[in-house]
Amino acid sequence: MLKGTIVKGIGGFYYVNTGCGVYECRARGKFRLEKVTPTVGDFVEISVIDENGRKGSLDVIFARRNELIRPRVSNVDQAAIVFAAKSPALNPDLLDRFIILAERQKLDVIICINKIDIDKSEKYKDIAEIYTKSGFKVIPLSAEEGTNIDLLREELNGKISVFAGPSGVGKSSLLNAVNPMLGLNTGEISAKIERGKHTTRHAELMEIFDGSFIVDSPGFTSLFLDDIEKDELQYYFREFRPYIGNCRFSGCSHIHEPECAVKAHVGGRINEMRYNRYVNIYDELSNERKK
Repeated sequence: MLKGTIVKGIGGFYYVNTGCGVYECRARGKFRLEKVTPTVGDFVEISVIDENGRKGSLDVIFARRNELIRPRVSNVDQAAIVFAAKSPALNPDLLDRFIILAERQKLDVIICINKIDIDKSEKYKDIAEIYTKSGFKVIPLSAEEGTNIDLLREELNGKISVFAGPSGVGKSSLLNAVNPMLGLNTGEISAKIERGKHTTRHAELMEIFDGSFIVDSPGFTSLFLDDIEKDELQYYFREFRPYIGNCRFSGCSHIHEPECAVKAHVGGRINEMRYNRYVNIYDELSNERKK
């Protein structure tokens, strides 16, 4: 018996990375009877049927820590959200939308700001300070110069991570810096994601080094928030959480109501720009419901 992680599932076959190689497995019939579907990211136990051909039987699925719907993958630990300090310019509105998606799926968040070597004015430091004070882990990086790559490697070590961000920010370059043996071409991660833009694809795990995986799926790149209810948005701004429930009115939107505990901390513990984006997105969701 071998333990491993399902890294891909196609047509009833499950590909399990055991640390001793990847085995193509069929799931035992008991899972179908129990209405359990093996999922990419599952920690499993297999028995080897053909060692030379790397064929096996998927016998045990261990309890899942979590299961994401989009992308469909289990046991994800965190989202590494990558933006560039410059070229392309860092867009805080876009960053917040990525964060909302990660928070909604209850993932830890690491904000990676790449290309700090070309930001001679060091404006990225202002952004880093805002998000650090808002409760996020922020890593300033340069794939070109190797700056803080050791910190990123440490954060990815032994985890399953969604690696997300707009095109052109250097996601592939960062992964190559983390592990030069990957040999990814520039834009390869984005190209893989775009490949699934108009088709249904299953999530796939890419091993970046031993026991450390990146989710390769188009699902997390969708920035449409139209399936989020406006009243739940407050929970995805983590700096609001200490004050939610302390407002004068139950069901407070934290926008128009008087004696709002959240608004009382705007400009202090709650960054004003982050709050304004909350208001904009709340209004956006409200208008969407009226259509």
